Amino acid sequence: MGQELECQMHYRNRMLAGKAYLETDHILFRGEERVKILLKDLKSVRAASGMLHLDFAGGPAHLDLGAAAEKWANKILNPPSRTDKLGVKAGLTVRVVGKFDAAFLKEIDTAEKTRKGEADLVFFAAPDKRALAQVPKLAAALKPAGALWVVYPKGVREIREIEVIEAGRAAGLKDVKVCSFSATHTALKFVPPRSGHPSA
Repeated sequence: MGQELECQMHYRNRMLAGKAYLETDHILFRGEERVKILLKDLKSVRAASGMLHLDFAGGPAHLDLGAAAEKWANKILNPPSRTDKLGVKAGLTVRVVGKFDAAFLKEIDTAEKTRKGEADLVFFAAPDKRALAQVPKLAAALKPAGALWVVYPKGVREIREIEVIEAGRAAGLKDVKVCSFSATHTALKFVPPRSGHPSA
């Protein structure tokens, strides 16, 4: 989710100063103490008077977020779907390159699939570094305001994030976003350089 905010946290009868981060699957507090709370472990979440109240096995914890408390509570209780994070919407043209699981292919049913011509979104499954040789060709198949998502395995030697980034940049694209695609894969978003076109 990528939210972060300087705040105070009330935790185990102490008040800690630091910064809170709201990520896709956890909340991380960094300051006088580091506290990581997995969203799946939360028993209850509520916002009241600028405080975000979190109840979990190692808690509770209370974050003083001010006006952002309600927003954070809503994001935790109503997390965006994978297609929301990837920008898949009805009416967009989508191209899928490589092997993806059936669940993902079903999720993108709302978009129009295409194998020829330019696409709004291209999803490319790159199992290893060698596969990145296809990036220039895929970049050329994007609409001016389109985006290429390179989906690759997490934490393996065969392909590293820096190699994905370098391949995209070498193809003239700009890396703008990274998100968790699944428990085993990461998705990195590239867009063509801005030249009077709307944001991808």
